[in-house]
Amino acid sequence: MAAVLRVLAPRLPDYEAGVVVDRAMDSRGLHRAHPGEAAWLALVAYVRHVLTDYDELLADGYDPESARFFVLDSMNEALAAWGVRRKVVEDGTSTP
Repeated sequence: MAAVLRVLAPRLPDYEAGVVVDRAMDSRGLHRAHPGEAAWLALVAYVRHVLTDYDELLADGYDPESARFFVLDSMNEALAAWGVRRKVVEDGTSTP
């Protein structure tokens, strides 16, 4: 998982890479996922919950879809800064 994440996000700091890998390994939902998809989903969840206002928007009463819309640009900026080529798009999927 760590090797796949390093290819996906080559400029991701080691500390954050460790946290993303730990979260992926602890997630029941990602155990059966392909390592590349598990790394992507764990990275996106990490960015959404740690580096954006997503959780605060939910706490303020926004529904998840609206909250995701409002943090989309911030998420893609963080991912791009780490060298990630994929982007999260409005419907929650990603570009290749």
